[in-house]
Amino acid sequence: MNPADEILDIVDEHDRVVAQCPRGEAYARGLRHRCVFIQARDAAGRLFVHRRTATKLVFPALYDMFVGGVVGAGESYDEAALREAEEELGVTGLPRPTFLFKFLYDDGAGNSWWSSVYEVRCELPVRPQVEEVQWHAFLPEEEVEWRLGEWEWVPDGLAAYERLRAFRAAR
Repeated sequence: MNPADEILDIVDEHDRVVAQCPRGEAYARGLRHRCVFIQARDAAGRLFVHRRTATKLVFPALYDMFVGGVVGAGESYDEAALREAEEELGVTGLPRPTFLFKFLYDDGAGNSWWSSVYEVRCELPVRPQVEEVQWHAFLPEEEVEWRLGEWEWVPDGLAAYERLRAFRAAR
């Protein structure tokens, strides 16, 4: 299936479903939907970082420190988190990602989605989807911090990362 044809739940400012439509239409019309962000770490605690392919519908060829994506129509955030993590990492048998928090991402330019943030440990050899991931590596968090000023990152991932740092600092 073409990703633009995937049916999404369209939600309001309170994350209540108000309609359904294809992903391509949701993006074109700036309709609010649901997404999951999963921070994956390997056995050594390093973060999975990747560069998106140039063919992605949103934020092509940018770097990301999360795997994830849209929540399909009728799918729960938890179901989407596991599905997306396994798909993007190219693994099966991943532990269920741990939910951390949810926030509304809105860039003021027509991109708005409810975003559930998760974490998962991936001790399996990864084989990311070539349609989704152009480059990948597990990097120490210090290197990710250093690369924030060097690489062009997906804006929603940066927003999630900043909130995740604050969330962990408040614990």
